[in-house]
Amino acid sequence: MTSRPPRVRFAPSPTGPLHMGGVRTALYNWLFARGHGGTFILRVEDTDQARFVEGAEQYIVEALAWCGISPDEGPIHGRGSEELGQHGPYRQSDRQALYGPFVDQLLKTGWAYRAWDTPEETAQARKAASEKGETWQYDASTRAGLRNECGLSTEKVAELESAGTPFVVRFKVPDDRTVQFEDAIRGSVSIATSVMDDKVLMKADGMPTYHMANIVDDHLMDITHVIRGEEWLPSAALHVLLYEALGLEAPVFAHLPLILKPTGPGKLSKRDGDQGGFPIFPLEWTDPKSGAVSSGYREQGYTQTAFMNMLLMLGWNPGTEQEIFSLEEAAEVFSLERVIKSGARFNPEKARWFNEQHLRASAPEQLVEPLQQLMAESGTTWDGAQCLQVLSMMLERVTFLHEIADASWLHTAPSSFDAKLVRKKWKGQTPEVLGKVCGVLSGCEPFKAEVIEADFKAFLAAEGLGFGAALLPLRIVLTGVGGGPSMFEFAEFLGRETTLERIAQGVDRVEKIKKSEA
Repeated sequence: MTSRPPRVRFAPSPTGPLHMGGVRTALYNWLFARGHGGTFILRVEDTDQARFVEGAEQYIVEALAWCGISPDEGPIHGRGSEELGQHGPYRQSDRQALYGPFVDQLLKTGWAYRAWDTPEETAQARKAASEKGETWQYDASTRAGLRNECGLSTEKVAELESAGTPFVVRFKVPDDRTVQFEDAIRGSVSIATSVMDDKVLMKADGMPTYHMANIVDDHLMDITHVIRGEEWLPSAALHVLLYEALGLEAPVFAHLPLILKPTGPGKLSKRDGDQGGFPIFPLEWTDPKSGAVSSGYREQGYTQTAFMNMLLMLGWNPGTEQEIFSLEEAAEVFSLERVIKSGARFNPEKARWFNEQHLRASAPEQLVEPLQQLMAESGTTWDGAQCLQVLSMMLERVTFLHEIADASWLHTAPSSFDAKLVRKKWKGQTPEVLGKVCGVLSGCEPFKAEVIEADFKAFLAAEGLGFGAALLPLRIVLTGVGGGPSMFEFAEFLGRETTLERIAQGVDRVEKIKKSEA
């Protein structure tokens, strides 16, 4: 490989929403490019038109934009629209004319051959072998007995050509060879050609398969490093042979580990997310055919920085104790050498932990607008100063910003109360104690948290009361729940008048509940 800046690509197929494993692949490509002054390319591999899903490409573009890793080259507004870069078009369906010459070259040099077998014929051969307990594949040991240029006479080939019989082009895998290449993550990899079949390179409709288009596009786009998922490792030997057959320099390969389900063996799937109640897609996705809606990390309240940090650590280790990274910090230290070889197990609770850490590290000023939007959706209007007050009270106590909007007691007096807490902490003298607390609060000047706390503690000392006898009942009437911010800070936020009103209303409501239960 040359020493020029790397050019890497993320090449998804628009057959559905972008899985978080795909996002991680895009992230590692983006980080590698950024860390080495290179270029990150988005290429849409849509040669499989039968599986094309409307809206999937636009989803991919929007998801990468939300994730903060938009491409330097590629389609930027969805199908049929503007593109960035000089190596386009960036959809394989728009590049069909480019592949024919490369296929012709393979045919002329004997590295490929035409095959007229129907899918039914190959399926029958596979079934017959299976009935004998054998595994069948289209390869050097079987191709001579099938309907292709290797097994048919010149006259029969001419007859098929004259009749215009549809054919596919297959790669002629060399017999009895070992294909060896260096993987930037896994080291030396060797694959025997005996386990490889003669893959179709060009389908009967003239469209290239993934394997052919992939090699040609990587060559024409000057891709220097192919960083992709482990599931493509078995195909790497074929790709190495294709580069050899075409007389082209192969890029550096790096195959990333799988993202494993939270428990048990296997790759993380949508079913795991549905069963575990966590998303596996970056953005919400609505299936255009069924209308089924799959949740996304964005819609569940994850920040972009937390989501990407979580993915970063699912398969990569910085070699230090540091776990929290911004994209910029990660780009400075990311290396393929630190990517692990074994599967990386996804932990939903760890994902929540990352969101907590990034939310708490955020500057409160940056969260004012999103908090105002969330509050507006619940019918509450807070100005910037109120938002900052609430954020200062609540950020250390929530995992997601929407939990603040979900806490209705922040803006509305509670009408229900934690029954367990009431039974445990509401005593016969509690109404009288809270009445005295109201007297203390009425005299606090100014009505600030530190003054309220000092006067409250002085009251407890004078009355010979413990915190539990007054503070927890105060929390009950102000919030209705057991957890939350400092009641002194919350009282300041509510203001004197509203605080006193809530205490009076709360005492009355709790007493009525207790009498109805008696």
